[in-house]
Amino acid sequence: MRTDRTVAMLAAACILLIGGMFCDGAARAQDAAANYPQYPVKIVVPYPAGSIPDTLGRMIGDQLQVQLGKPVVIENRPGSTLLGAKAVASAEPDGYTLLIPTVTTFSIAPQLNPKSGVDPVNDFTPLARLGGTNFFLVVGSSFPARTMREWIDEVKRNPGKYRYASAGIGTPHHIFMELLKKQFGLDITHVPYKGSVEAMPDLLGGRVDMSFLDGSQAVTYIKSGQLRALGTSMAKQTNLVEGVPPISATVPGFDWSGWILMAGPRGMPKPVVDRIAAQVAALQATPRFAETLRTALMEPMPLLSPDQTAVFVREEYGRWKAVIKLSGAAE
Repeated sequence: MRTDRTVAMLAAACILLIGGMFCDGAARAQDAAANYPQYPVKIVVPYPAGSIPDTLGRMIGDQLQVQLGKPVVIENRPGSTLLGAKAVASAEPDGYTLLIPTVTTFSIAPQLNPKSGVDPVNDFTPLARLGGTNFFLVVGSSFPARTMREWIDEVKRNPGKYRYASAGIGTPHHIFMELLKKQFGLDITHVPYKGSVEAMPDLLGGRVDMSFLDGSQAVTYIKSGQLRALGTSMAKQTNLVEGVPPISATVPGFDWSGWILMAGPRGMPKPVVDRIAAQVAALQATPRFAETLRTALMEPMPLLSPDQTAVFVREEYGRWKAVIKLSGAAE
């Protein structure tokens, strides 16, 4: 009997001790979140300085630095976008290491490189969606089609005649064209390049006939008349170039874009998440941010809360998984 009482007393003492430790740890975490930030914050940009993700990351860094009162350091990690993502995923989830990922980082590259160890859905705390990248389906100025319907009919009449350029296998430029090829049974030869910049001389010179190009690559050539835009990948009407309809006007359901987000490691405290997200949302509501998107030839997108951004990441990962497989870029 005495032994049972002793065991019960010891168990109660352990529960109190563990509970106290837990409460003490939770209190310290709550205090740290309430006092965030206490030292410099690092934003990892897995792209080179001067890139669009870098520009947006630096704007956010300036906003956080002014409003939160601590230095914000931008760390560029160009090369494989997954290297920067992996570094952030393994960081402490305290809000002092953040990431500016793109559709490539969170929807495409992890599925093309499944051994990378990056799980965008489960390894990160999404904070905000910053903007979208629209892709224009362009053809040479002498191409015998001026609309999407005419383009489909022209290519169908001439199987194997035309060639399209992409920025490489598994890029949006490649995947979007393969989707249209599969849907309409089109025979177009794929010519992959190391990037859109490398493809431009052949596209402008007529050695390849067509391509998907993002706004930053396409708009100048469309406005100059060197290339003709037949449609855009996003279903919304673009304001980047007048008179270019969405592809979805001819191909119902075709609605694809690139995008840029902000995220941190999985498990960030909610008060820290909310504080960062509030500052990013405040920045996104300014004319300066809108002008930066316009100058970068990006599309504004509706603001999302952190929870909504997490849903967006999960849904996009699933959508891209299906089309990557369909395109043949991955099994």
